[in-house]
Amino acid sequence: MTQMPNATSPLKIGTRGSPLALAQAYETRARLMAAHDLPEEAFEIVVIKTTGDDRTLIDADKPLKELGGKGLFTKEIEEAMLESRIDIAVHSMKDMPVKQPEGLLLDCYLPREDTRDAFVSLNYGSIHDLPEGAVVGSSSLRRRAQLHFRRPDLKLVEFRGNVQTRLKKLEDGVATATFLAMAGLNRLGMAEVARSAIEPEDMLPAVAQGCIGIERRENDARAAEMLAAIHNVDAGHRLAAERAYLATLDGSCETPIAGLAMLEGDQIWLRGEVLRPDGSDALFEEGRAAISDAAELGADIARKLLARAPKDFFDWR
Repeated sequence: MTQMPNATSPLKIGTRGSPLALAQAYETRARLMAAHDLPEEAFEIVVIKTTGDDRTLIDADKPLKELGGKGLFTKEIEEAMLESRIDIAVHSMKDMPVKQPEGLLLDCYLPREDTRDAFVSLNYGSIHDLPEGAVVGSSSLRRRAQLHFRRPDLKLVEFRGNVQTRLKKLEDGVATATFLAMAGLNRLGMAEVARSAIEPEDMLPAVAQGCIGIERRENDARAAEMLAAIHNVDAGHRLAAERAYLATLDGSCETPIAGLAMLEGDQIWLRGEVLRPDGSDALFEEGRAAISDAAELGADIARKLLARAPKDFFDWR
């Protein structure tokens, strides 16, 4: 048994400082407190500003791929952990690259929230209600490609920021509608912001959407023992399939990739979609396998998509 943290030697939890990131860190702390019967004083929330939190970048409304990719939201946090300034880091898994820096490990996931995208508009109830030529704001390459493919009549503009920033942009008429993740809205107690939740059959979500992952140093026995107690096995199986799928596709923020794994008894069901960035073409695959073969299923679905893709389909990678 390793020494549990206490008020004089707290477990330091690293997080970004956004309201959603803090809500996720507080949820992690609460689960650790309950699992190990520890007081709040045994933990310290350490807010780390990442490159992705730079207001000049957020306000630039440029595609994320032009600003540095998913690493924008993790680099400084992971550096802090490698330097032992924090013990664990709490992440939105859809922001996480498929590979961790040497010495770090992701093997703890909290129970998964609603995986669906949220449709947000002041005037319309769903994508299907939008009039021809309506302006829709999104910085997500995946959502933009999916919209182009399903509603090529819509006009898309770059749109980034927290919930309040995006709502203000809608009020200012920058766009008629935008998208958020239902999971984030639920965790913030703001589910009412969504006019509707978009079913996966209409828009497959981002890989790992709705899942909180907790990263640690590989050689940290105390963190490993503590996190093992709050790891959600079902989420782990689903993420094993989805992240193997993403890794095999060589996926990043520059690739319009969607994927969702669901558990069905002792089976796992994975759906995957890849699109051209302009939404001119999309490929879909799905499959089922034993839960123990989740990662292999993910890789297999990816290989099938790669085999079906026209020669120039992935030229944008």
